Amino acid sequence: MTTRDDESLAERFKAHRSHLRAVAYRMLGSLSEADDVVQQAWLRLSRSDTDGIDNLGGWLTTVVGRVCLDMLRSRKSRRQEPLGAHVPDAIAGRKDGTDPEHEALLADSVGLALLVVLETLTPAERLAFVLHDLFAMPFDEIAPILGRSPAAARQLASRARRRVQGSATVPDPDLTRRREVVEDFLAASRGGDFQALLAVLDPDVVLRADSAAVQMGASKEVRGAPGVADTITGRARFAQPALVNGVVGAVWVPVGRPRVVFGFTITRGKILEIDLVADPERLSQIDLVFLED
Repeated sequence: MTTRDDESLAERFKAHRSHLRAVAYRMLGSLSEADDVVQQAWLRLSRSDTDGIDNLGGWLTTVVGRVCLDMLRSRKSRRQEPLGAHVPDAIAGRKDGTDPEHEALLADSVGLALLVVLETLTPAERLAFVLHDLFAMPFDEIAPILGRSPAAARQLASRARRRVQGSATVPDPDLTRRREVVEDFLAASRGGDFQALLAVLDPDVVLRADSAAVQMGASKEVRGAPGVADTITGRARFAQPALVNGVVGAVWVPVGRPRVVFGFTITRGKILEIDLVADPERLSQIDLVFLED
C-alpha cells in the first residue's frame, strides 16, 4: 500500500470515527475504553485487505461490536468490587468547545441514566439493544457478531428493551436537581439532623464502601434509611459537593486532599444508593471538579 493509499484509508476511517466512538461508549460506558476500541478498529483496518470491504462503516461497526462484546464478557467474569469498577462515565461539556468529536458525542448522548440501566444487561443483550435500538443496525448484521441467529438476536434486544423500559431505578439526569439533593444531604449530615437526612434518603437506600473505606472505619454495607442516616449523621464535616466524572457527588477532604469520594444514585429526588470510594488507585482515575458549597 502506498503512502497515498494510507492517507486515503485514514481519511475514510476518520469519517466513521465519531460513530464508532459513540457505539463503543454506549456499549462500555467508558470514554477511555471507547477510545481504545476505536484504536483497535483502526489497527485491524490498516492490516486488512480493504479491496474486499464493500461497506466500510458496517465492517468497522462489526469490529467495534465484537471487541466491545469481548470486553463486556471479560468485565462480567472478573468483576468483584462491590461498587463495580465500571460506573459509566458522564460526558461533560467543554467550555472552549475545541473538540468537535467530543461535542458531537455530547450532542448525541443518550445520557447517564440509560447507561446505568444498560450496565444491568448481559453482554449479548446490551450489544443487541445498542446496535439495533440506538443505531438501527439490522438483526441479520447483529447476529454474526453474537454468533446467533437473527431471531435470537431480536429476542435479546426485545428482552433488553423490556428491562430498560421497566426500570424503576433510572437516576435523575438533571444536574441542578441532583446537586440540590446532594447539598441537602451534606447539610443535614453536618448539622446532625437525623430527620432531614431521612427526608432525602429513599426508604430502601443502600450504602456500600470499598475495602479502603472500610479500613478507615466505614461499614461495608448498610441498608435502609434509618441505618444509613445513623451512619452518616455528623460525619460529613469535611465533605464538599463535586462533579465526579461529570456527575454530581461529594468528596471528603479532611487534610487538603481527597480521601473519600461519595457516589450517589438519585431517583425521584431521593438518594437510592451511596458508594464510598477510598482506594487510592481508583481515586486517581476519577475526574473531580469541586463545586462551591
